[in-house]
Amino acid sequence: MQIDVLVADASHVTYADEICEEILVSARERGTGIARRTPEYIIDKMLAGKAVIAVAEDGRFAGFSYIETWGGKQYVANSGLIVAHGFRGLGLAMRIKSRIFKLSRELYPQAKIFSITTGAAVMKMNYELGFRPVTFAALTDDPEFWKGCQGCRNYSILEANEHRMCLCTGLLYDPSEHIDVMDPAHPERLGLKDGEQKTQNL
Repeated sequence: MQIDVLVADASHVTYADEICEEILVSARERGTGIARRTPEYIIDKMLAGKAVIAVAEDGRFAGFSYIETWGGKQYVANSGLIVAHGFRGLGLAMRIKSRIFKLSRELYPQAKIFSITTGAAVMKMNYELGFRPVTFAALTDDPEFWKGCQGCRNYSILEANEHRMCLCTGLLYDPSEHIDVMDPAHPERLGLKDGEQKTQNL
């Protein structure tokens, strides 16, 4: 079955309720803090061109992720990465992750892109895109970002350490450490260093 991964727009707003439900289910399964979002919030991201959606050829929702900015747009997070249950195990998470990363680089080429996670699969995806592990001190200090961790069962650990450490690993893509690949001969425009593996299926 063909699954398209594309930048979401007004034609996808009907999926907003399903996306919110899938985010909630995924957070419960992981036991970690994926911030809950309203359908209105998801729709705003779609209309602003700051979200990526995966849709199967039969119209079924397959996956989603969106962009958030922090610290005066100096930092970008690719948030809410989910794959619907019926489409897991197909490599779709990496396709969505790669596309939202590409979109982030296009919209905010100077921003640092970051992630915090306990998941080995997410770490692997980020490493392949050029992220590196960092301490939390290298991430945004915007309090609104850290509020999103309040739904995580490990939030008390983060709070006890004054947001300096938790069970999550901090991962950062700093564009100043990479050579931008922005010319027409390289449509992926991921900003990878020479010799780094370019991600397929964007």
